[in-house]
Amino acid sequence: MLKLQDGIVELYRKVSTSLPNDVEEALQRAYQEEPPGVTRESLSAVIENIRIARSEARPICQDTGVPTFYVQIPRQLSQIEVRETIIEATKRATREIPLRANAVDCITERNSGDNTGKLFPIIYFEETREDRLIIDLMLKGGGSENLGQTYKLPLSELKAQRDFEGIKRCVIDAVFKAQGKGCPPYTIGVAIGASKDQVTYLSKKQLLRRLDEEHPSAELARLERDILEAVNSLGIGPLGFGGRFTALSVKVDCASRHPASYFVDVSFSCWANRRGRLVWG
Repeated sequence: MLKLQDGIVELYRKVSTSLPNDVEEALQRAYQEEPPGVTRESLSAVIENIRIARSEARPICQDTGVPTFYVQIPRQLSQIEVRETIIEATKRATREIPLRANAVDCITERNSGDNTGKLFPIIYFEETREDRLIIDLMLKGGGSENLGQTYKLPLSELKAQRDFEGIKRCVIDAVFKAQGKGCPPYTIGVAIGASKDQVTYLSKKQLLRRLDEEHPSAELARLERDILEAVNSLGIGPLGFGGRFTALSVKVDCASRHPASYFVDVSFSCWANRRGRLVWG
């Protein structure tokens, strides 16, 4: 497992210091399309920060976030061994890159100093019939994480019913409550389903999708476009300075629900949507 550990350390390095091409290209387009002024200048500073981080192999943001892993594991591999390898790689990456130590014990309030602790980093496993191990890593900043909202429809205060219009009202409400915090332009993940834990997992997982990826469901793809247009009409703009691009992309997915329940969850990523994949084997 030592070679896998090395690979995970390098995945940490790549994700923390270099944005995916689709995110960087979307920020470049936003810069080109925003009119001259403080908003355009703020995007220019963001783009320069991305360039410096990549060229000097330094973390893009001082908050290197909560490491969140989505692991597709072949049946012949041990989840216990892969989990232990991820934990050891996390300790190494914290020292070597370095990453900010973010794992704080909720009882003692002590920081472990190495980004490991009880259920930290977060690791989700899914067994597959493939021969390859696929590891997706997201470094989820605390500022954008704090903006997330869960809704139970119908919700009279938003006049939100159990339909696509109700979902859109929930997302607009979440963005409005954010008031430009959490470093927009955002990537927004949305999920509909049967239970609170299900939709929070599913909405955050949408942040792994490429910004130019369209949902295979025509109805959900249309909903993604409609919500993005509505969010960008709010005028909150990059870093909350006003402008056309409050969000770069909206990604939606759904699960079957109980007849009595209709939960909607909204997850945010800041402009530094730090994600990457390791394929091993």
